[in-house]
Amino acid sequence: MDVETNVDLLQYNTFGISVRTEKLVHLRTESNIEEYFNSTYNKPSLILGGGSNLLLTKDIEGIVLRVEVAGIKVLRETDDHVFVQVGAGENWHQFVIYCIQNGWAGIENLSLIPGNVGTAPMQNIGAYGVEIESVFDSLQAYIIDDKSWQSFSRDECNFGYRESIFKRALKDKALIASVTFRLSKKPNFNTSYGAIEAELERMKVQDLSIKAISDAVITIRQSKLPDPAKIGNSGSFFKNPVIYQSAFDQLKTEYSDMVGYPSGDGKVKVAAGWLIEQAGFKGMRVGNYGVHEKQALVLVNYGGASGQQIFDLSEQIIESIDQQFGIILEREVNVI
Repeated sequence: MDVETNVDLLQYNTFGISVRTEKLVHLRTESNIEEYFNSTYNKPSLILGGGSNLLLTKDIEGIVLRVEVAGIKVLRETDDHVFVQVGAGENWHQFVIYCIQNGWAGIENLSLIPGNVGTAPMQNIGAYGVEIESVFDSLQAYIIDDKSWQSFSRDECNFGYRESIFKRALKDKALIASVTFRLSKKPNFNTSYGAIEAELERMKVQDLSIKAISDAVITIRQSKLPDPAKIGNSGSFFKNPVIYQSAFDQLKTEYSDMVGYPSGDGKVKVAAGWLIEQAGFKGMRVGNYGVHEKQALVLVNYGGASGQQIFDLSEQIIESIDQQFGIILEREVNVI
């Protein structure tokens, strides 16, 4: 367990925001986690993973824990599935590539999503018709108040759209150390969402494979999303709002090209990027921050912007969408 003092967290968040913390503790093993919480250290002010779903708006007083538990291990196999346990500190995209190389299907549609494995179930990350819950088996988490380990099944995680129990009831109360996935040996290809089929056709793919789908997703994402290593961002900043079908139909009479998808229970999931673009924010730049020119869902830091500036921009967007459409956007990122 390594401890640093007076640390700039710029390199630990994909938005590239420069804020300082009094103390940064690197937890590289489960033993480190137990050691920390059984020591005389105070409760952490922030638990960090890959820093990919986070907007830091101020310096952090107290202690920041960074979970860096590594390792990939096959726990068991059946004729159809393989159960793989992955350390929370493993890079998500590198794990996707590892699965493709081993012929394990199920997460190829989630290629190139920034962040680490431990944050994937917290957020129930999803893209191109696939969410983590569809391949999730269980996870191991340390319960801070009880100083004990607990295993969580899929049902116990209370997954929802970009939601889990770790963003609600157990927020700041549990530390995820590892996640076990139930991956398929016999692929069930999912190509119907977004532009995957068109990209596969452009790539002239003859024999469909999980690698081909991953390559298509990577190409699509790179064409419209900024690389956090070059332009600070956290991917989609807002959730796609869900409204009643009747409200969607009413808005459709005024905005005939409004984009929405059936969400069940008489509701429609509206494309937040479309709303933001219609409100005139796509490509808007204010000094060294703004809205990405190719994807209105992505707020960006071109270098040197503060988290508060980006937060204020998100407030402006929320207010504008409410005034124009009567829809309240919800942030997908965690604001500190």
